[in-house]
Formats: sequence, C-alpha cells, structure tokens
Amino acid sequence: MAAAGRTARGLRRVPGTAAPQAPRTRQEPREERRRRRPVQYKLFSLGAGLDMPLLIFILVLLAIGLVMLFSASYAYSYFHYGNSYFFISRQAVFAVAGVIAMLVISTFDYHRFHQLAIVIFGISVFLLVFLLICRYAHIESIARPEGTATRWLDFGFVSFQPSEIAKFALIVMFAHMISQNLEKMGTFRYGVVPYVGILALFAALIYLEDHLSATLIILALGAILMFVGGTKPKWFILGIILLAAGLTAILMVKGGYQVSRIMVWLDPFSSELDPDLTHQTRQSLYAIGSGGLLGVGLGQSRQKYLYLPEPQNDFIFAVVCEELGMVGALVIIVLFAMLIWRGVYISVHAKDKFGMLLGLGITFQVGLQTVLNICVVTNTIPNTGISLPFFSYGGTALLMLLGQMGILLNISRSANVEKT
Repeated sequence: MAAAGRTARGLRRVPGTAAPQAPRTRQEPREERRRRRPVQYKLFSLGAGLDMPLLIFILVLLAIGLVMLFSASYAYSYFHYGNSYFFISRQAVFAVAGVIAMLVISTFDYHRFHQLAIVIFGISVFLLVFLLICRYAHIESIARPEGTATRWLDFGFVSFQPSEIAKFALIVMFAHMISQNLEKMGTFRYGVVPYVGILALFAALIYLEDHLSATLIILALGAILMFVGGTKPKWFILGIILLAAGLTAILMVKGGYQVSRIMVWLDPFSSELDPDLTHQTRQSLYAIGSGGLLGVGLGQSRQKYLYLPEPQNDFIFAVVCEELGMVGALVIIVLFAMLIWRGVYISVHAKDKFGMLLGLGITFQVGLQTVLNICVVTNTIPNTGISLPFFSYGGTALLMLLGQMGILLNISRSANVEKT
C-alpha cells in the first residue's frame, strides 16, 4: 500500500492539487548557454558612447599641431613654393577628412579587424614588395627616392609610405594571432616562431628601403605585443642580444653614412665632421637653446627661416621648443602622456583580448614615435627620420593616424570604463 501523500509511482502530491508533480530537473546555467552560442558582431557598434577624455586629447593635440605646423612652415613654404599656406592648406584638408573618418570608424565594430587581419597583412606585404620592385627597376615616378632611401609610393593623386600601413598590419595580425593562442603563448612553437617570422619579413622589407627607424619601431611594437600576450621573458633577452649583434654587423658592413650619424650624435659641434652632416642637429639644438624657459613667442622662431632644414617635418618639435619654450614643450609632452595613458587605460579594460592587444598596439605606436622623435630632436639618440604624430607634415600619415584613433575610440565604446 502506498505511503500517505505519495502516488503509486512515487511522485509527491502537492497539497491542494489534484495531480502529482515530477521532481524538477536541473536547468543549464544561463552563462553556459550564452557561452555556447556563436558570437555575432555587428558591422557598426555605438556601444555606450565613445570616451570623451580620449577624444579631447586627440583634438587638442591636432589643433596645436596644425598651429605649430603653420608657424614652422610658412617661411620655408613661401621661399620654395611662393605660397606661405602651401603646407598648412593641405594638412588642414587632411585633418578635416581625418576627423570625419575617425568619427565614422569609431562606429565600426573593431572585431571586424579580427576577420580582416590576414587580408590587411597580405596587402601590406604586397605594397612593401611592390615598392622594392619599383625601386630596383628605377621606376622613380612611382617609387620616389629621397637621398639614399626610397620610402614613398607616389601614384600622382596620392602618395604614402607602405611602412605606415605595415605598422598597422603588424598590430592587427599580432592581436589576431595572440588572441587565438593565449594558452599556448608560453611555448616556443606558438609563442615565438610565428611572430619572429612575421617580424623578420617586415623588418627585412622595410630595411631594404633604407628605413632603419621604421624597422626598429616595427621590432619594438612586435616585442611589446608578444610580451603582453605571454611570451616568456627569456626569448626577449635572446632577441636583444641578436638585435645588438645585427646592428653591429650592419654598421661594420655598411659603415659610411650610418657611422657618420653616430659620430654626429656624439659631437654635433665637432669641426672635424662634415658640416652638411651636423647642420640639422646643430640648428635643432640652437632652436631649443634659444627658446629658454618661456620661448621667443608663437611665430617668432628664427631657426625656421631656412636655417633648420624642412622644419615642418621631423624637426618641428625644435620650433615648438624655440617658440613656446620649455614650459610649452612640457605641456605638449604632458598632453601626449595623457593620450597614451588614456589609450592604455581603455585597452586594458577592453571586453576581450583582441580589443586589448589592438588598442595597446595602436597606443604604443603613437608613444614610440613621440618618444623617439623628441629624442632625435634633442640629440638624445642618433638622427633618424621619425615624424611627430599630429605635428609633422604628411597628409596620408595624418589620415592613417586619425583612422587608428577611430579604432581606439570604438574600443572605448564597449570597454568597461566610466563614461564621461
């Protein structure tokens, strides 16, 4: 005979009901169900709104950069082109287009670059190889030479340095690969070999352009992303040793021009060196020294009057120091530091590893170029061609920079940061 309150089948009868209830089955946790669903990303993602502090730092640096570019370039522009507005008018057009592109790209879901990583990498390698083919085929109408180097592709309606695209391609490719192999980054096979291969390919192609500074930036960016991704420190020690040995071998084999740069760095005021080699560094130091604490005043630089070669390019920071003084230069350095800090903060709070690595790569690229440019201008390191972000003349470079800032802003839309 069945026990009271139970049916013959052992099902408990709930008081006040006519039918028994079966015992509850354990439901699958909501998080588990959500994890098993394939992630679908939208083409555009507005998220919770872009990061206003980052946007403000970008726009302030861009505005100051345009003012200083005009101040640094109008004398050189008038002498060589008969138009004081030659450089600033072009840069302003690219700045406006760049800001529009930045805001549009800030709505483009950055996860799409996960899918486009191999395509971007392939296009970058093709452009680097194409530049070298044109260079050694002496097609100077396309591969534009500058002294001993050939870094520019010129198609008439647009000209650019493929190395700038290569930096971005490296960041996207490394972020893509590392985010897929996070648990294996501590191994030699998955955490070292593929990345060293890509770095070697990019470094070789860019070095053949005689673009040593871009080669070093590429290597530094790759090393930073590998370190953040989890590659073991011992491989970086080995890499530094090999890099030092490689640079020494290059100096011994090539000698000449590279050695002379080091001699200029050691003593730019030496009377025994060729004045043509020391001229740019000496004029830069004169400009910095003339600025003193508060500067000679905006627009009042004397070194830009054909003393400092091409003041609108790599050595524009020397004009900044002369006109705004040490105080003004420090303010600009602080603005760059705040931009980099905000970029790092947003990146480490990204909702996934790909976003974190992509944001850090873009941020550290700006940081590396800024630090290296200021070091060159102040003769802290040997002279090499590195532009100052937001300041140096170059329309396509500025457009590329602002586009990357748009990606960083899109990461901020979904990052776990306080929206202001």
